[in-house]
Amino acid sequence: MNRAHTVKTTLASVAELAGVSVPTVSKVINGRDDVAESTRERVQAALSRLGYESPVQRRLRSSAPALVDLVFDGLNTSYSLAILMGITTLAAVENVEVVLSTVTPGKLKSTNHVEWSSRLADSGRRGLILVTSEVTAEQLEAFARRSIPVVVIDPLNPPPSGFVSIGATNWAGGKAAAEHLIGLGHRRIAFVGGPDAAECSMARLHGYLAALRAHGIDVPDGYIVSGNFNRESGVRGAAGVLSLPDPPTAIFAGSDLTALGVLDEARRRGIRVPEDLSLVGFDGTDLTEQSVPRLTSVSQPLQEMGRSALRSVLRLANGEELESLHVELATTLVVRDSTAPPAA
Repeated sequence: MNRAHTVKTTLASVAELAGVSVPTVSKVINGRDDVAESTRERVQAALSRLGYESPVQRRLRSSAPALVDLVFDGLNTSYSLAILMGITTLAAVENVEVVLSTVTPGKLKSTNHVEWSSRLADSGRRGLILVTSEVTAEQLEAFARRSIPVVVIDPLNPPPSGFVSIGATNWAGGKAAAEHLIGLGHRRIAFVGGPDAAECSMARLHGYLAALRAHGIDVPDGYIVSGNFNRESGVRGAAGVLSLPDPPTAIFAGSDLTALGVLDEARRRGIRVPEDLSLVGFDGTDLTEQSVPRLTSVSQPLQEMGRSALRSVLRLANGEELESLHVELATTLVVRDSTAPPAA
């Protein structure tokens, strides 16, 4: 059961927190003037903290047009734009207005969640979608108290029990990438991934490791590098693994953007892809067709992930129960031009 619809605030709980009687709380809510100002301030603070909505507020919110907040940690990647397209396309069909904003990566946890949830509730938001964000249980509880369902796409940390997340089969995708390279004959395969704290990156890493271990292939020291899913991390990661005494003949990059950074560094060193080095990305963005050579990549259904998140938020806002709180959509390995058997 989704906790966003099970946390109820009563007049009695507000009264207990404020240290007053239930009739006093009722007077404050109804705007009566026969309440001391200090008492009124305590009650209002308790109302805000517990996220209490009067019946009139709930009726107004339920009759308003559907407004959903969408928060990215940046909109400068093909990954983000594909998810945005999926959400906005469905929003147009469902007559939903999407309010878009961005937040500096890693700064979401320090946001004042009580003020944030109150601001969204007071402005009539029906739900909140967070993309590649790290959220805390306290933040999610604050939104639950204001009856604002939250759905996280590709969360950086596992969401607390009872909250909804949308992702892809990252473990299976990582395994498929490594199996493809092994099938071509590669045995020295490095991994240049995302942040160590990112659940999706760890799942891709573990899938890669599972494939190598199943074939009895050891992973030398220095073959696993973490980064930030960006091009610069790909450059740095490739520079590290390609400088090893026994460098890899293939690299599995944790994102398409990271793979482009690997490709940049390979070119700088005069290493040909795929003749000297095979390369696999992850995401399946339009970058795979734009790169030279075209990039073999594990494709995520990014637009469908966006649509699934919006559908989930709208269902929760309507009081429906979801069949599953964690949705994983299937990934698909798409072989293009950046992989080949290792040089003899």
